[in-house]
Amino acid sequence: MERIDLLKAWVATLYPDTAFEVEFAAADADFRRYFRLVLPDGVTRIVMDAPPDKMNTERYVHVREVFAMVNVPAILARDAEQGFMLLEDLGRVTYLSALQHDEREVVHKHLLLEAVDTLIDIQKASRPGVLPEYDAALLTRELNLFPEWFCAKELGQPLSFAQKKLWDAGVKALLPALTSQARAFVHRDFIVRNLMLTPGRPGVLDFQDAVYGPVSYDLVSLLRDAFIEWDEEFVLDVAVRYWEKARAANLPVPADIDAFWRDFEWMGVQRHLKVAGIFARLHHRDGKDKYRAEIPRFIRYLKKTTRRYGELAPLYQLLVQLTGPDEDDASVGRVFSATRLSSGE
Repeated sequence: MERIDLLKAWVATLYPDTAFEVEFAAADADFRRYFRLVLPDGVTRIVMDAPPDKMNTERYVHVREVFAMVNVPAILARDAEQGFMLLEDLGRVTYLSALQHDEREVVHKHLLLEAVDTLIDIQKASRPGVLPEYDAALLTRELNLFPEWFCAKELGQPLSFAQKKLWDAGVKALLPALTSQARAFVHRDFIVRNLMLTPGRPGVLDFQDAVYGPVSYDLVSLLRDAFIEWDEEFVLDVAVRYWEKARAANLPVPADIDAFWRDFEWMGVQRHLKVAGIFARLHHRDGKDKYRAEIPRFIRYLKKTTRRYGELAPLYQLLVQLTGPDEDDASVGRVFSATRLSSGE
């Protein structure tokens, strides 16, 4: 049977003799899909489809309990053998759609500060030994997605010997600054697409890959987004407000705001390199084009940050060699297009 038929048959065991409807709700970058179950009385639920030969839902269940202090969906039923889970429905409005619907800065700031409060609630519960370590080995594996998938596959330009030296020098400067940051629970994809506009406080989704790592990581995810972009002054303002709230909550952020901002920016370099690699991999390995058009935004983020810090100059030089000296989206897009044309794509 097709997965959707198996899913409907499973739902029928939960709601026997009930005329329910099942509609597609969302899909993740991995193999998970979500469907909205609509019952005759109008009540809705979300059904997760995680094929058991490709996914393990144990991690989702565990992290859901760890993050139970915030608004995460309740698990109402589960069939681990088939890879199905019935979840509370947190609604249809993501933070991303709410922010795109109303572009007033005051609205954006209000919603982001609500997200910041939720993030701080998660971080206040942090303790070691509960989630996997976001250590140097994992950070490095993620960084290496950039040369492997963005450079070699997306651009069709495997790093030359000289470029590899620039890359190694940049990573050597970057990693110690990341691993020396204080540690906290890290959602790992705390973005506006994974936050839901729900009464009282945001709903939090897609948390199953959470780890224990650098305290600045999730704030970077929130404020340096793939699908929406704010100017530097706005980002700095929200980051300062987070820092003030974190200090008040006794979270282990630096006592000096300049030191915190540097942590934030350097953490962003790691994340942006990783995301550019992941988005390229989704296209070239998995045949998913949904995120490919957003890669230039991350290249722009990277150039703006790496040119500010002398220690990161090798990465800036590498980025310029790969994508050209201009930093606007159009110029980066032209480089990508020319590369694809030359490679026959």
